[in-house]
Amino acid sequence: MKTQLALAGIVATAIVLILAGVFSPQARATTAFAQQTGVPCGGCHLPSWTGDRKLTAFGERFKANGNKLPQLDKQSK
Repeated sequence: MKTQLALAGIVATAIVLILAGVFSPQARATTAFAQQTGVPCGGCHLPSWTGDRKLTAFGERFKANGNKLPQLDKQSK
């Protein structure tokens, strides 16, 4: 009886996880910035499996800079 309940719990958990993955909201990110900048999507966005739609610290700086990579300071000698 306990084994059947444990198995039912595992199956129910698997079904919930699958449905959550299928019906989870899609990110509003595009690959255009990754292609233009050479920075992978994960450079700015947290992984989708976290369910968190927040940007990384780098992504926040990129957004604040008008969706442009910051210019590197070049020191002249």
